[in-house]
Amino acid sequence: MTEETLAEKVINVGVAEYYVTHNPHILASYGLGSCVGVALYDEKKKIGGLAHIMLPDSTAISRPGKPGRYADTAIRAMVEEMEKLGSRRRDIKAKMAGGACMFTIPGATNPKNVPGPAIGMQIGERNVEAAKKALRELSIPLVAEDTGGNYGRTLRFNVSDGKVLISSIRHGSKEL
Repeated sequence: MTEETLAEKVINVGVAEYYVTHNPHILASYGLGSCVGVALYDEKKKIGGLAHIMLPDSTAISRPGKPGRYADTAIRAMVEEMEKLGSRRRDIKAKMAGGACMFTIPGATNPKNVPGPAIGMQIGERNVEAAKKALRELSIPLVAEDTGGNYGRTLRFNVSDGKVLISSIRHGSKEL
């Protein structure tokens, strides 16, 4: 199926959300700047999930809120839902996009608990590293990524075949 035939089945995964399905939907996250989109896919069962991760670590916040907001909780929650639908962890693979440095703060210094230079506090880079750490902890291989830079992206994940299309105004489109 092409995206056109699935047009009515495109599901927008907004900031700090995740969605898991075993139906032939296209899961889309728009405007990935410093946020990271993580697509998980089980090719054998045709089960997939997409998270639009906003922040790296739920443990740094006293009241974390929605699990989709953080790399550590969103990825774990998606894996658990995929397993409930019949996936085995060893069959799940990941693709990721986003994590850009969208702005700098002239003259800013980092808070004492944030390592690195004060380039927008490196939230995009920290999101990418946190997502990779969560995937490693769950033994989920990251098979493709389009991360970093200083530009936004849109991610479209076709659950029927596992293909991830990344598009950007400045850099065109590519398939992961």
